[in-house]
Amino acid sequence: MPAILQGPALLSRFQALDRFLLEHQALWRPRPFNHLQLPWETAHPELAQWLRQRSLEDAEAAHNHPEQLQAPAPFTPLAEQARALGAVGELPIKALPAPHPRLNVDVPGRKWQQIEAFAACLQFDRTPTHWLDWCSGKGHLGRRLLQPEQQLTCLEYDPALIESGEQLSRHHGLPARHLQQDVLADDTALRLHAEHSPVALHACGDLHVRLIQLASQQGCPQLAIAPCCYNRTRASHYQGLSTAAQASPLDLSLEDLALPMSETVTAGARVRRQRDTSMARRLAFDLLQRQVRGLDEYLPTPSLPSHWLDKPFADYCRDLAALKDLSTVDCQDWAALEAAGWQRLAQVRNLELLRGLFRRPLELWLVLDRGLFLQEQGYAVRLGTFCEAPLTPRNLLLLAERP
Repeated sequence: MPAILQGPALLSRFQALDRFLLEHQALWRPRPFNHLQLPWETAHPELAQWLRQRSLEDAEAAHNHPEQLQAPAPFTPLAEQARALGAVGELPIKALPAPHPRLNVDVPGRKWQQIEAFAACLQFDRTPTHWLDWCSGKGHLGRRLLQPEQQLTCLEYDPALIESGEQLSRHHGLPARHLQQDVLADDTALRLHAEHSPVALHACGDLHVRLIQLASQQGCPQLAIAPCCYNRTRASHYQGLSTAAQASPLDLSLEDLALPMSETVTAGARVRRQRDTSMARRLAFDLLQRQVRGLDEYLPTPSLPSHWLDKPFADYCRDLAALKDLSTVDCQDWAALEAAGWQRLAQVRNLELLRGLFRRPLELWLVLDRGLFLQEQGYAVRLGTFCEAPLTPRNLLLLAERP
């Protein structure tokens, strides 16, 4: 069984991941969606050919566990390395006090399960006295944690969520303050005090980084963060937090930072079909724009409203060409072009399985950067999983406590 990471293991694992990601960046950086031919295919023709001849259904079946695929070299040894480097143990759990009656009524089932799993892992040497629910939404997490003799402050930006949260806290008779706050604003430090124990379940990108920086500045005794959406950042490239990440030659773009988020576990059949149709049409349009422009390079296109998928395929392409100021699209064999888009989608999804091997190693590299930063600020840090991946793939949890 893999162990949770703490003490010197944080840095040693970070350095091993850093070497692995640097050594193989030619395999995981290029996105199959953007290239007709990937740079690595000439070095590994057998693997490329094997992946390209598989169906869309084959790709879907392997998406969540590409490491289990029996593919030609160098796939299997890379999969074994990625699995070993990405492995982290489960955090120990404790039985939670029974929730306030009907506390979960307003919470979607999966979200409530995530809250329960997160809360069960919050074991600190000192019992928190004042929870701070960061980017709290309606404050469901904070209310679940709140016990007698404790206080709760919820920080949230959206006034509608604050109002709903206040109503729920009043309804349950719980002593919670719901405050409006843009946590990226300069005055946020005034909301954070040394007696607070901040918690953040899936606060995106800059939002959870801001919490890590402010909580350590303000001397918070402990905090718990399950990070999410590393690509939601205002910087154009990744800004390392820890000394180790700042010293690394790994230079991550926003596109690179989106890789850990590419795993999907919850989409229903209708949503998947809509997503596949959208991607197949974009890939077909990509073939068309290369021909029209006489340029063999990817042309970024804006995200389109879902009703565009109701248009006939030819109209979709013509309208998108007009949107991108392309010269008139001549008469095409639209049926053949649409079929080529679907064929490319199958190839893209299968070629992405190689990138998929690097999802968890890159995510762990990013979370360890956060853990190492907290360690440098004097916290004892533990990193492990708080639930199984089918409940949420973003299941890494950082626990930090000042001795």
